Amino acid sequence: MDTNQPAPKAISIAILAMGGEGGGVLADWLIDMAERAGSHVQATSVPGVAQRTGATIYYVEIFPGAADPGRAPVLALMPVPGNVDIVIASELMEAGRAVQRGLVTPSRTTLIASTNRVYSMTERTAMADGRVDSDKLIEGARTAAKSLLAADYARIAEESGSVISAALFGALAASNRLPFARSDFEEAIRRGGVGVEASLRAFTRAHEAASGAPADGPAAEPAAKHPRLPRKQREAIERMPEAARATVIAGCARLLDYQDAIYTKLYLRRLARFDPTNVTLLSEVARYLALWMAYEDIARVADLKIRRSRFARVAEEVRVQEGQVLRIREFLHPRPQEIADALPARLAPWLLRSWLLKRLTAKGRIVETTSIGGFLLLYLAASLRRIRRRSLRFAIEQERIEAWLAEIMEAAPKQPALALAIAECQQLVKGYGDTHVRGIANYEAVMSALPRLKGKPDSAERLSNLRQAALADDSGGKLRAATAELAP
Repeated sequence: MDTNQPAPKAISIAILAMGGEGGGVLADWLIDMAERAGSHVQATSVPGVAQRTGATIYYVEIFPGAADPGRAPVLALMPVPGNVDIVIASELMEAGRAVQRGLVTPSRTTLIASTNRVYSMTERTAMADGRVDSDKLIEGARTAAKSLLAADYARIAEESGSVISAALFGALAASNRLPFARSDFEEAIRRGGVGVEASLRAFTRAHEAASGAPADGPAAEPAAKHPRLPRKQREAIERMPEAARATVIAGCARLLDYQDAIYTKLYLRRLARFDPTNVTLLSEVARYLALWMAYEDIARVADLKIRRSRFARVAEEVRVQEGQVLRIREFLHPRPQEIADALPARLAPWLLRSWLLKRLTAKGRIVETTSIGGFLLLYLAASLRRIRRRSLRFAIEQERIEAWLAEIMEAAPKQPALALAIAECQQLVKGYGDTHVRGIANYEAVMSALPRLKGKPDSAERLSNLRQAALADDSGGKLRAATAELAP
């Protein structure tokens, strides 16, 4: 025996996939393909945690070729940091998790990652925009890996009528890290016998994407299109700086869906007050103004809950099969103030004094939106949109918006950085019910410090620090501490 020959090693593959993405199917294809080639193969899996805090890890080790008689290879049960040849991630955050765990190394690992995002619970529940920067994730993955094959494999799978496992299998074949021909991969899919044609379409498209110039970032967003607006409003949008136009178009689309074209006209009229040469400020005001003008009230929440697109999305998420009945139950607990806010302002004081309203809203109730009665109840609530302009809440929000815009415009000529910081304070105003009450309280607390900050060289930074303190916790403790530190 030649002792100078390197000892044969197993090829280690870690697959990180969430439920319903076919991670187990991908592992089965690998096992089938390796066994057909006469290789030793072993696979294990460790389920992820519920509520989107981690994916299931499928771990496969392949010992190519036949081992010496009587000397079966010893294969590991779990991936070892620094000792993984191929990592396959069905979503960008999972690729980041693999890097963080040390599974990806620059001297050894090929990382195959889909650039689509499924936001984690911490991202979803953040008080501000808690999304992780996708570009930074991709750059970190590229630095950590020996080679990176990144593309939106989820989109490829969807457009092919398949699941992401088939697309990732195609990218794996294109990586040339396994001692198997492309035909071996395709035959493994055929032997699986389920969704063969769709899986092969996804496999082929992903193989082409990974073999050519891989998309190193998320799929490009389609160009913004004008919503259905009157001609004068479309012309007003076209007169705005090109760099801000996409944001303004998105804002108009949101407000058109929220209310009507008259409301978008008010939105554009408010934006027209700002200097178009200060594109950064105009873009940020356009973004936050659209969010504030589309505040959540009973009508908005009810409307979103009974949309056909929502029923279709829920049916897809729970994988409703033919012949099955989908039932959706909502827990609703509106407060007396929220009901009064949705009605004409002159009725609000009387309604808030009503003992009947307090009794009816003392406890929450479960409403089945897929039933006729539950749907009609929410449909009635959604129809309050027609009287929104006469509602108490509408008057209050428009007054707050105008005061906010006035502060921004006052600061813009002399302290543009402060004007931008004031615009960003809108992040505090969000949500519905108790979330909105806390947000408004924090917003007013931060804005009350503004008179003491105006004219100071570090006013923008200090106001931003107050905003960050308000977003740091929902109890308000950090904001109170930060406000107390302000000099009189």
